[in-house]
Amino acid sequence: MNTRKLGRTGLDISLLSIGGLYTSSLAGGVSETKRIMQKAVDLGINAVDTAPAYADSELTLGNAITDLTSPLIVTTKLGGRPTPFNPQDADGLRASVQESLRLLGREHIDILMIHEPDRPQQYPWWTSYDPLDGPVLEVLDSLKQAGTIRFTGLAGTTVNEMTYLVRQNKFDVVLTAFNYNALFREAESTVIPAATAQDMGIVLGSVMGQGFLTRPASVSAASNRVWISEARRHQLEQYASLLEESGMSAVELCLRFAIADERIHTIPIGCKTIEQLETCVTAVEKGPLPADVRLRLDEIAAMLPYRPYEEPMILPLGKNYQGPGIANMGAAVQVGKLPE
Repeated sequence: MNTRKLGRTGLDISLLSIGGLYTSSLAGGVSETKRIMQKAVDLGINAVDTAPAYADSELTLGNAITDLTSPLIVTTKLGGRPTPFNPQDADGLRASVQESLRLLGREHIDILMIHEPDRPQQYPWWTSYDPLDGPVLEVLDSLKQAGTIRFTGLAGTTVNEMTYLVRQNKFDVVLTAFNYNALFREAESTVIPAATAQDMGIVLGSVMGQGFLTRPASVSAASNRVWISEARRHQLEQYASLLEESGMSAVELCLRFAIADERIHTIPIGCKTIEQLETCVTAVEKGPLPADVRLRLDEIAAMLPYRPYEEPMILPLGKNYQGPGIANMGAAVQVGKLPE
């Protein structure tokens, strides 16, 4: 597995890393997570990303990696713990970090990120935007000075607000999700260039759109016309045609698209099984997409580069719409998906 330098952290991080949502009881629990992590290390993967918000991922992961001797870059986050969660409570934030250390069985955390710093209606982290301020900044600084954490980061999903936060030059790493993949390119115009200008490490989450990009035929064929625009429907149909013509799986196409951008340092994959892990590694080992496939994919992405108003962030679900075919569509997309 190739590595890239994670921006100004100086860490050599594997091109693929393990996404922590399914290193939990949401998937195979401790036993399967232990098998996945050992196999990942054997394949050259040296990083894992988790969070208090990912069910019992920290506890499961901590139990699974306790016997691993290979160096491992561990990322976790602030957000959602303790409950009720108050991001303005500095003592509560520090207590959450101590709980992460305990659950993970680590003496320090390599990268501690602020979870959803760009969606204030979910977590109101900031007391001021100009200048950027909030108790979390002092907490991060003190933890870093004490050696409890090595580096700090942001983990979000928006574009404009994340770009503003990145440009404050207060963080070492950014995880951007749902906005830079085979079809969605919003982060390409501002978030990624801003992070690159600050020499931040860039982690690219949800390159498969939490599964919807691996099941395009199910989406485009659905009879539901409530949320999906005609332009998006046509785009998804063209995407499905490209997959068929290229002979590639959607997993392969999505990963080979993502690794071509050298500004991206690592891509977390949410694998539930060793087989899914091996599929991803095999895809990445083939290198970037062939030029003709990449050109056609870029043309398809350009058909609708930004989301229409009211389109859910995670397709095809995200809103509890009622209508013909919606229940079947949701079930179809869940079958066999790779989650991130």
